[in-house]
Amino acid sequence: MSMSIGIVGGGIIGLSVAFELVERGAGDITVYDADPGRGAGLVAAGMLAPTAEAVFGEEDLQALMLESMRRWPSFAARVEARTALPISYRTDGTLLVALTADDQAEIDRLIGFYRRAGTAIEPLTGRELREREPLLAPRVRGGALAPGDHQVDPRLLLRALRTLPVRFEARDVADPSTLRDDVIIVAAGAASAALTGLPVRPVKGQLLRLRGAEPLLRHVVRGVARGRDVYLVPRRDGELVVGATEEERGPDTTVTAGGVLDLLQPAADLLPGVAELVLAETLAGLRPGTPDNAPVIDRLESGVIVATGHHRNGVLLAPATAAAVAELALLGATGVDVRAFGAGRFT
Repeated sequence: MSMSIGIVGGGIIGLSVAFELVERGAGDITVYDADPGRGAGLVAAGMLAPTAEAVFGEEDLQALMLESMRRWPSFAARVEARTALPISYRTDGTLLVALTADDQAEIDRLIGFYRRAGTAIEPLTGRELREREPLLAPRVRGGALAPGDHQVDPRLLLRALRTLPVRFEARDVADPSTLRDDVIIVAAGAASAALTGLPVRPVKGQLLRLRGAEPLLRHVVRGVARGRDVYLVPRRDGELVVGATEEERGPDTTVTAGGVLDLLQPAADLLPGVAELVLAETLAGLRPGTPDNAPVIDRLESGVIVATGHHRNGVLLAPATAAAVAELALLGATGVDVRAFGAGRFT
């Protein structure tokens, strides 16, 4: 008799777990979500940035990011092979770009940190940056290339994963203990707090989608313009994703004029052509954050497996998280090193 598995949450993490379970032969899988694919993944830009997202003091998290990045090429190929749908996985690399001397000092500090962490980084002058991306502002002072930081289109990924041969039950679950599945996996993002008691909070992020006839960039650009951070993620169809704010405002998902300004101003400073694009969409989503900004990937005392709290790195961490949770569900243990991300660290 096959084991039934219930996944609470139909976002990037929950559906990636469903994918790995299907890949490993699990046949009785139900995804519980009133509106699958409408969570944080819908708002995400899709940067896969184990270099640029590395933070001093978060060595365990960076190790998991690097492990998940190592899995991304295979994960992308397997998703496209199983679903016959593209997800636009791209390996062009990411440019770090500084506008002023003070901004360059910040980039130089980051370059030093990345080198100490052992990740590939190549410093570039302003001229070298413009050789790679001719439409960058002439005033751009310098920066670096992070060749190991890639991108994917989360909306295409969600569309592909929604076609998996699993059962979708269009409802939100208030209490996982009411489900009758043999194994229950909670991957409900910021909503996981109410389901598990874990300290997962919503972190608001505003994001813009601009559109032009042709792409303005080939690389992802993560820039600092007069002390303001911004990222620009190009799509092949001419879309440019600009993000993202990080605001501690509880469950608020309103788009504000100040949030739009905080994104458009530095984006236009670094890439003047931004001003000519159509402002196609403004969005605000809720990232699931934890007290130490790291995910929770663990089996709780209740027997529920939890995968939440991925904050800014949900898309990047999807392959490693999915593999770990699928192995915990099917085998009771995992070969992915998630020891630092247990729920017990908060008790």
